[in-house]
Amino acid sequence: MGGLTAERPDPPIVELDAVDKRFGGAHALRGVDLAIEAGTVHALIGENGAGKSTAGKIVAGVHRPDGGCVRVAGRTVHFRSPRDAIAAGVTIVEQEISLVPTRSVVENVFLGMERTRWGLIGRRATERRFRELCDRAGFFVAPHALTGGLPIGQQQKVELLRALARDAKVIVMDEPTAALSADESTHLAEIVRALRARGTAIVFISHFLREVLEIADVVTVMRDGQVVRSGPACDETEANLVTAMLGRPLEAAFPTRTPPAHDAPIRLAVRHLSRGEAVRDVSFHVRAGEIVGLAGLVGSGRSEIARAIFGADGGAEGEVEIDGRRFAPQSPLQAKRRGLAFLPESRKDHGLLMSRPVAENMSLAHLDLVSPGGLVRHGQETRTLKTLARSVSLSTTRLRTPVMTLSGGNQQKAMFAKWLMRAPRTLIVDEPTRGVDVGAKRAIYDVIHGLARNGVAILLISSELEEILGLAHRVLVVGRGRIVAEIDGQEATEELIMRAAFGAEEVAVP
Repeated sequence: MGGLTAERPDPPIVELDAVDKRFGGAHALRGVDLAIEAGTVHALIGENGAGKSTAGKIVAGVHRPDGGCVRVAGRTVHFRSPRDAIAAGVTIVEQEISLVPTRSVVENVFLGMERTRWGLIGRRATERRFRELCDRAGFFVAPHALTGGLPIGQQQKVELLRALARDAKVIVMDEPTAALSADESTHLAEIVRALRARGTAIVFISHFLREVLEIADVVTVMRDGQVVRSGPACDETEANLVTAMLGRPLEAAFPTRTPPAHDAPIRLAVRHLSRGEAVRDVSFHVRAGEIVGLAGLVGSGRSEIARAIFGADGGAEGEVEIDGRRFAPQSPLQAKRRGLAFLPESRKDHGLLMSRPVAENMSLAHLDLVSPGGLVRHGQETRTLKTLARSVSLSTTRLRTPVMTLSGGNQQKAMFAKWLMRAPRTLIVDEPTRGVDVGAKRAIYDVIHGLARNGVAILLISSELEEILGLAHRVLVVGRGRIVAEIDGQEATEELIMRAAFGAEEVAVP
C-alpha cells in the first residue's frame, strides 16, 4: 500500500445528530438525524406539525435544540441566534417575508452590512455590489424600488439576494412558493437550480409534492417530530410520499361528487356586476347544493369578483340575489345579513385576528348570537363553538389559544367555523387550502362537500386546477375581469380550462 491513504469524503455541509426540541409540553422533534450535502436541494416534507419547519429553524439558528448537536462543515456549532448562523454561512428565507417595506431593495439587501467611509454609505460602491450580486444570482430586481410595493415573487428574490450578500452556503426555504403564482414558482425553481449549480445547499420545506419531486435531489419525510425516511427524490412518487407522511394511504384526494338536483333553486344570482377594470359585466348563478369553480390565471379577476359580490371593496355596480332577494353589493354587513359568507384568500390579512384566541375569532362576526343585550353568555358561546369546531374537525381544546399558534390547516378550519355559526345560504371560498398539508386538505374538502350536500351554494376559487376539477360541478373561467367560458364539471380538464383562460378555446359562455 506504500504511503497511499484513502481520501476522506467531505462531511455534509449541515448535520443534525439526535436533535430534540420541545415547546412547553409539545415534543416538536424527537432524536432527528439529518445530513444535508453541499450543492444539493434537500426537501423536508410532512404534515403540519410534523416538525419540518422546526428542523429548518434549528439549522438556521432561529431555535436552539434541547438535545443533540448541530454540525456545519463537520464542526459542532451552538447558534444562539440567526446572526450566529449567518456568520457560519447559513440563512433562512421564511414563509412570511421579513423585509422592511419602507426601505428600498438595495437597502434591504445590505441592511446591517453597509460599508461606510467617514460615516457615510458609498452609494456608487453599494450599487456596484448590488449589480455584481444580481449577476451572480442570475436575476435582477430594481434596486431603488420600495420593497413594500413589490409583488410577493419579487420580494422573495430580494430575500434571496440578501442571503447571497451574506455569503450563504446553506439557505433554508420555508414554504417559499406558498404565496406565489404558477409562473413565479417556476421562476423560483430556476433560481434554486442555479444556486445549487454554484454549490449552495438548499433546504426546501414545502407542502407541494409535485414541485418537491421536480426540484429536489433528496427528500426527507417527517411525521410526529421524527424522520420517517430519507432518500433520493428520483425513487419517490407523490403517492408514496403521501403514504409516508400520513402513515397510511390517502383513500381518495376528493370526496365523491354529489350533483345537485336539476330543479334545485338558485341560491346566488349575479347580474351585470362591475367594478372598474377588475370586474366587467359579470353574470352567473349557483344553485342550492352546487359547487361552482372560478378558474383563471393570476390577475384574471377571480378574487375581485368574489370581493365585489360580498361588498368587501365597495363601489361595485350591478345586482346580487340570495334566494331571490335582491340587494346592491355595497357592504359585507349587508351581504352577511342576506345569508352570504366569504372566506377570503389571505386568512392572515383579511380572515382572522392572528393574536386573538380561536373562540373570539369564531364568534366575532356574530356577536348578536352570543351576546343578546350586549352581555356575552359564555356558557352558550362555549357550547356553540365546540359544536362548530367538531363540525370542521378542529380540536375543541384549542379554542382559547391564539390563532397564530395553530397550523395552517387548523387556522383554515377556524375560518370555516367562523362563518358556519350563522348557517349561510351561500358560501364563497377563495383559496380554501393555501398553505395546508395533504391531510388537512381532505378534511377541508369534506367540509365543503358536506355543506353542498346540505343545500349550501358554494362559489369556489382556487389556483390549484386539480382542486377545481375534483370538487366543482361547473367551472367558470375568468379572463380580464370577465367570465370567458363555462365548462361542465364532468367534461372539464386542465387543458380545456387553460386554453379558455389563454383565450385559445371557444366554450359556451353563460
